[in-house]
Amino acid sequence: MLFHLVYLSRSGREISTQAMRKFDSRAKDLLFWFYQWSSQVADPIRAVRGLCGFTWFFQDWLRYGRAPGAEEIKIANAYPCLHDKTEFTHFDRHYFYQDIWAFRRIYESGCKHHVDVGSRIDFVGFLTAITRVTMIDIRPLLANLQNLESKKGSILQIPYASGTIRSLSCLHVAEHIGLGRYGDPLDPAGTKKAAQELSRVLSPGGNLFFSLPIGKPRLCFNAHRIHRTDQILEYFSGLTLVEFSGIDDEINFRVNIGIGDLDSCNYGCGLFWFKKP
Repeated sequence: MLFHLVYLSRSGREISTQAMRKFDSRAKDLLFWFYQWSSQVADPIRAVRGLCGFTWFFQDWLRYGRAPGAEEIKIANAYPCLHDKTEFTHFDRHYFYQDIWAFRRIYESGCKHHVDVGSRIDFVGFLTAITRVTMIDIRPLLANLQNLESKKGSILQIPYASGTIRSLSCLHVAEHIGLGRYGDPLDPAGTKKAAQELSRVLSPGGNLFFSLPIGKPRLCFNAHRIHRTDQILEYFSGLTLVEFSGIDDEINFRVNIGIGDLDSCNYGCGLFWFKKP
C-alpha cells in the first residue's frame, strides 16, 4: 500500500500532508496516518521514490555521456533531481485556485492599497504588480520590492485602527491560529478571535477576501481546524457575504455555490468575499 501512495506522488496527483486525507479502506487510512507522523522526521515516500530514481538517473548518465557532443560529467558537479518525472504537473488545489480567485477580485475592485494578513508570499508578491500592498505577518518578509511594505504583527492584534482597511485578505491562515504551529499562543478560540479582529479593522464598505478549510468539523492538531460554512458565517456575523465559492474534494473549483455545498467534504476550501455594511 505504501507503493500505492508512491504511485500517486510520482504521477503528480496531489497527496496533501495537511489534509488528513481519507481513503477507501481503513488499512490505507492507517498507513496514511503513519505517513503523517513519520514524514516529520523522514519522508518514506520521498525515500522510496529517490531510491527508485537512482536507477534511471545512472542510466541517463551513461546514455548522455555517449551522446555526440556531450559535455564531460564530473561526479563533483553532479546534482541528482529524482522527483520531477511526473505524469502531470503537481499543484496544491487550495492555494492554486484561492490565489487566482482572490487576485481577480482584488484587481477588479481597483483598490489603491491592499492589506494582507499572513497569506502566501507568492500571492502577496503578485499583488504588488497591480496595487500597493502591506503584508502583515508574525514573521516579517525581508524582501525589497516596489509597492510592498512588510509589517510585523499578529492576526489577533492587527496594527491598524478599527474600521480603517478598505481592502483586506487572509487566505488559509485563520484555521491555524491558537494551535502553536507558528509560535502563536495556544487558544481553542483562535480562529474565532482572528475573524473578530479582521472584522474590526475592515472599514465600512470595505472588502474582505477570506479562505480556510471547509468540511466535516474537526481539529487536526497541530496543523489546522476544519469548519462548517455556517460556523464561519457566525464568526463574521457583522459582515455581509457577497460571494461564496470553493474547492471540493475532487479538485473542482466551484464559483458562487450554495451555503453548505462543501460541508460534506473531507477537506474542502471555502472562499468567502465579505463586505462591511
